[in-house]
Amino acid sequence: MTPPNPSAPPAPLAPLTRPARLAPGARVAIVAPSGPVPEERLSTGLDLLRGWDLDPVVAPHVLDRHPGFDYLAGTDADRAADLQAAWCDPSVDAVLCARGGYGAQRMVDLLDWDAIRAAGPKVFVGFSDITALHEAFAARAGLVTLHGPMAAGVDFLKNVRAQEHLRATLFEPETVRTIAPDRVTALVPGRARGVLLGGCLCLLASELGGRYARPSARGGLLCLEDVGEETYRLDRYLTQLLRAGWLDGVSGILLGSWAECAPYDEVRGLLTDRLAGLGVPVVEEFGFGHGEGALTIPFGVTAELDADAGTLTMDEPALA
Repeated sequence: MTPPNPSAPPAPLAPLTRPARLAPGARVAIVAPSGPVPEERLSTGLDLLRGWDLDPVVAPHVLDRHPGFDYLAGTDADRAADLQAAWCDPSVDAVLCARGGYGAQRMVDLLDWDAIRAAGPKVFVGFSDITALHEAFAARAGLVTLHGPMAAGVDFLKNVRAQEHLRATLFEPETVRTIAPDRVTALVPGRARGVLLGGCLCLLASELGGRYARPSARGGLLCLEDVGEETYRLDRYLTQLLRAGWLDGVSGILLGSWAECAPYDEVRGLLTDRLAGLGVPVVEEFGFGHGEGALTIPFGVTAELDADAGTLTMDEPALA
């Protein structure tokens, strides 16, 4: 048997297992893996989900506050226990995060991934700090997950486009197999195919070297966005990914929102400076992330990016 070559590049990303789509009456669990959840926003989100003929159930610690750190929704152990119990409950069809913030990285190692795999595939939805969980579900469970609006998120509760695109993805994913945002433009033209992955830029950079970090984005269509970061910090994150070789072999890049960062012309200049040299198609303003009306992107599905046309077409619907 030939021993593995430690200097060989990582294998390209492979498509992951798709969970089943939701049907009317499906039971969805709401969890809070990261920051504290405002009760009034959660109540509004639950009403919206009930209006979709879903049966939302709130995990026991969703409205908790950590006794020492007010930026966390309860203790690490309780937040992990909520997610674990929801996933392993056979009556639950989907797990939706209430909000992002910070904290997922603190609790992800407390999850029993053997039990999660044994429970089988389910729909998982979230973004922002939930990027750490998207990475873990891909690495440890081999599952497609949805980078999309959260149940108590302001962007979800107040924007019809965000609501309708998530709803269509959950119930009728074949109707949103092609995504074509209005304002998308090509920073670098061309076509590319690969497996979708990514999320919040600062989380992807901080995951490097972590237990569930992918060895690279090779063969992937990488989705990047962030919120509230100064330009030099965005520069640092991108440079860290470049220096680590994590972007080597990436097939294409989709850029989402950069809300509350520097003026966008400045951000665009940085993104062009750091990413255009990769020689792969790059599109901007693709409509996902922290911006208004955020679209839902399925991670783990193979797709084709046409940067010139501004379209992303999945080989198959996000959910089975």
